[in-house]
Amino acid sequence: MGAAQARAPVTHFESALPRHVKLATVATFSFAAIADWAQDSLAIGCEVISDGLACFRAVTEVGCLHQPVVVKGRHPNELPEFRWINTVLSNLKTSFSGSFHALRFEKYANRYLGAFSYRFNRRFNLAALTERVAHAICSCTARPERLLRSAEFAT
Repeated sequence: MGAAQARAPVTHFESALPRHVKLATVATFSFAAIADWAQDSLAIGCEVISDGLACFRAVTEVGCLHQPVVVKGRHPNELPEFRWINTVLSNLKTSFSGSFHALRFEKYANRYLGAFSYRFNRRFNLAALTERVAHAICSCTARPERLLRSAEFAT
């Protein structure tokens, strides 16, 4: 995905299907960067299952439970705990390759990820999606063109 790294928490409910996803970029996979991301993205007390990178221990600093799974040398089919996140990320990559022919991920990452998350989180009520987008557009305040064209202000 380029120099910007993406993190993707997935919310599950009783059906075990992913209900919500929040995609965000982090500068590096460092303890401090993951701690900042977790503070902004995760609820206190949630369970985080990670691929065992040391930086993910940072989620415990913000009150989350951490369950590392060492994946070294194992095929994704052998890791059922990552089934849905792998499916979501695969759909994300397919969506990007079909929609953005000149992908500039480093510059527009937050916009791309935000648009995918918006559609994913509202996929169970597609009939209302257009109405919700129109409402969101009408609710926005006026912005100067320079802000609209600046990717860093898009979040």
